[in-house]
Amino acid sequence: MSGSPPELPIEVLDALMPTSVRLVTNRRGSMVWEVESGRGHYAVKLGYPIEATADWPAQPWTALAPAREGAVLHRLGFDDCAYGEWERGTWNFQPWHEGPDLYKMWELCRRRDSPIAPNVGVALECVSALAELHAKGWVHGDVQPAHFIIGLERTHLIDLALARGGHIPKGYDFPFRGCLVHYEAPEIARSVLATGEAKPTQKADIYALGASLLISATGWRAVEYPDDAPRPVQREAVAAGKRRPVKAPGELGDLIEVMLSHAPEDRPTIYEVGKALYCL
Repeated sequence: MSGSPPELPIEVLDALMPTSVRLVTNRRGSMVWEVESGRGHYAVKLGYPIEATADWPAQPWTALAPAREGAVLHRLGFDDCAYGEWERGTWNFQPWHEGPDLYKMWELCRRRDSPIAPNVGVALECVSALAELHAKGWVHGDVQPAHFIIGLERTHLIDLALARGGHIPKGYDFPFRGCLVHYEAPEIARSVLATGEAKPTQKADIYALGASLLISATGWRAVEYPDDAPRPVQREAVAAGKRRPVKAPGELGDLIEVMLSHAPEDRPTIYEVGKALYCL
């Protein structure tokens, strides 16, 4: 999207009456603002369609993602949020969650010869956040380190635009076509390669959580492929189970290995992961 980012939609301005606005991200198909107002502290998201390029196909679903996420948040019982449409797509606003993400939180652990081990308590907080979603009958579909915000009082699992588990208004829904391949389970990668779509599951979320913990603790992806490989090549490596010979330290590493099992039935449930971490 060329040029300056657009103004916030009038519905958002009327609802929040901002006292300060900061553009946080402006990437392909999505813009996010941090907004402070007398009503509170919010994240505002705008989506728009991605046009085709020589390297990327068109992605019209990104225009619907904010409204879909807003509908998911409402289904999950979060009232202090809203969603709607603007001239190029959809928007939502939701409470802002302050804190580093999981990858940033474990930054010191990844330094060469660091004596600092990944904090099991932080891992357990991430598990608790995902367990809360699973307990409500939902899957996230896009678990990755950036989506765990480690707050002072609790850890929040954000970015629910791809979540499945309840009714979504037809005009804002779209098929699940996979997520960031670094965290994609083998069965998801195989389905996307074969049909262009997949069905996210709680077992796939477990794999993605394991891959998130691994890369945050070590700096290495779970699966080996060239950094500049096209997405289908990445998915083929994931589907084939081309694991890197890298492991997180200690018993946490043993648990992550099981979470990254190639077969979904060999992975633990989120409750079993939580129990294992609690014992650590």
